[in-house]
Amino acid sequence: MNVARIVFAPLSITGWGALQQLVPEVSKFSPKKILVVTDPALVKIGLAERVTESLRQNGFAVEVYTEVVPEPPLEIGEKLVQFARGNRFDLVIGLGGGSALDLAKLAAVMAVHEGSVADYLNLTGKKQITQKALPKILIPTTSGTGSEVTNIAVLSLETTKDVVTHDSLLADVAIVDPELTVSVPPRVTAATGIDALTHAVEAYVSVNANPATDALALQAVRLIARSLRTAVQEGSSRQARTDMSMGSYLAGLAFFNAGVAGVHALAYPLGGQFHLSHGESNAVLLPYVMGYIRHSCQKRLADLLDYLGGASHLLSEEEASYRCVEQLVSIVRDVGIPQTLADFQIPQSALESLTQDGIKQKRLLARSPMPLGEDDIRTIYRAAYNGKITEPNR
Repeated sequence: MNVARIVFAPLSITGWGALQQLVPEVSKFSPKKILVVTDPALVKIGLAERVTESLRQNGFAVEVYTEVVPEPPLEIGEKLVQFARGNRFDLVIGLGGGSALDLAKLAAVMAVHEGSVADYLNLTGKKQITQKALPKILIPTTSGTGSEVTNIAVLSLETTKDVVTHDSLLADVAIVDPELTVSVPPRVTAATGIDALTHAVEAYVSVNANPATDALALQAVRLIARSLRTAVQEGSSRQARTDMSMGSYLAGLAFFNAGVAGVHALAYPLGGQFHLSHGESNAVLLPYVMGYIRHSCQKRLADLLDYLGGASHLLSEEEASYRCVEQLVSIVRDVGIPQTLADFQIPQSALESLTQDGIKQKRLLARSPMPLGEDDIRTIYRAAYNGKITEPNR
């Protein structure tokens, strides 16, 4: 195997009721003023207040920032950074889905750097992150993004997405409490769950996969495959929510170290151009990308079949890899996510612009076990539009 660089966030606290450890962990940093970045929906249902009141009752000054939207555009990130710079915070807490966590990470880093967020974007930025960020504690309330254990903040641009990435974005503490996910509605549970499954699958077939990420990815696939349907249909199921929470966490660790590839590369333009949620963008593309690259990672897909609930030992390696792709189709269908781009009302005329934006995602495409060129990407988008899994001519 190649030399692997394996990085974990310094501290993770996981399990039902893990939120009870928040105040003791905050106390270790002795902050004078805390910024809490959270989703407006969490304020509405009282979850944000549950966090902030426990902090205030223990003597901490807290400022809550709620200008968080799904798939946050660059302008939202710039506005938050200006707010963070102007208020002299010394600890940042992110509470919510991936968007809130990404923005919290961004605020903690950019508060101690000069320039705009745009200056630090991966594809076009010219500046480098050089300073240690403000301490940050990340608390996911969905089971999907893995943002609590990655060093990436994703932002939407006019027609696609870009990232700010550096180890300074890693959480000092990640608190992963499945109890916080019980109120997540079925559609969001489905989308974020397929997002987590995509992280694990892509990490397992990545050219950067290694034994450590394999172990994380396979266990994540096992947990998610056995629990996602139940979590969508019976949101109060403690076992399903716990499995999904841990599966998402493990998938985050896997893809942070091994990387994601073609599915995410092609999903970014869907979010940028049509504002599909990141989870739904991944879900609608996952079977088509995996089906297209199947021959380049046949053995790995055959392995995954067992963790998805199938039985590869009864089949040839080729048959098992086909069956793996079929299992991915079934999971997406069973949790109620539309299965074609046409079902999302994306016009056929957009396939070319999607292709041109997709090919720009070199950072992601470089990890694909099969090199994906412009014609390949165009073919995959066309397959996802028509609802017919396609393989390249060989």
